[in-house]
Amino acid sequence: MSRATQLRAQMAAGIVFAPGVYNALFAKAVEQTGFNTVYVTGFGTAARYGFADVGLITQSEMVQNLKAICRATSLPVIADMDTGYGNALNVRRTVREYERAGVAGFHIEDQVFPKKCGFMAGKAVIPMAEHVQKVRAALEARQDSDTVVIARTDALAPHGWDDAIARANAYRDAGADLIFVDGIRTLEELDIYSRELAQQGVPCLYNGGLVSAERAGELGFKVQILAGLSLGAVWKSANAAMQELQSAGTVRQTMSQYRQPAEDVNEILGVPQIYELEREYGTEETAR
Repeated sequence: MSRATQLRAQMAAGIVFAPGVYNALFAKAVEQTGFNTVYVTGFGTAARYGFADVGLITQSEMVQNLKAICRATSLPVIADMDTGYGNALNVRRTVREYERAGVAGFHIEDQVFPKKCGFMAGKAVIPMAEHVQKVRAALEARQDSDTVVIARTDALAPHGWDDAIARANAYRDAGADLIFVDGIRTLEELDIYSRELAQQGVPCLYNGGLVSAERAGELGFKVQILAGLSLGAVWKSANAAMQELQSAGTVRQTMSQYRQPAEDVNEILGVPQIYELEREYGTEETAR
């Protein structure tokens, strides 16, 4: 069973919750923790390369990251595809590259290029009809018919709910497997999203942590992602450690919160298994 088929089976069984990661290590952590799906954030991938999420990283840089992440986990991976890195023809190639990387599903947004992170100010969207064609191109480019195509609209912030809902319905009519209205900031907005789309028979994805996965399922959503989870947690803890080192000359207080972090990382990376293999295949001189 392909990972895309696994993802579809998960969606059929109930709400899918996918923690956001930006590298292979945290994809391993998602799997070890017991989740069944990984989400790869464009914001986090851009940050990994040292850029803001404003359309500065390329398709090849994103694909390179996706290859490492998909190789590191056996779980289905949902990935950010930004605007598809161009027009409908570019979308076709990007879909093929994402599938070759091992992605099970992806979302493609209707922003003007260069795009911005879904929660940034200053977003603009392309004409609805143009994005319908990009959604069609993505669907037709799939090599695996189970690859999940998620049509994202960023029209809420610049145009309001009427346009966002109209676009969501148009993209669904074009064949998108899921709809994703990004930029949901409040429980009131989440309620509108649920009432106007998710509870009207439109399969929807919600990005955020305003409610639990259980509650998101009750509201009618098929998938919930928490895009900034790993990046936010790492930034907060790393920044605290650096601040302590700068002011106190030690990281004793910060690191006291963690139990042998190097050993934990080695375990998730498979170092105990590597030692076993060295014993199995190594000579007496190299065996540990």
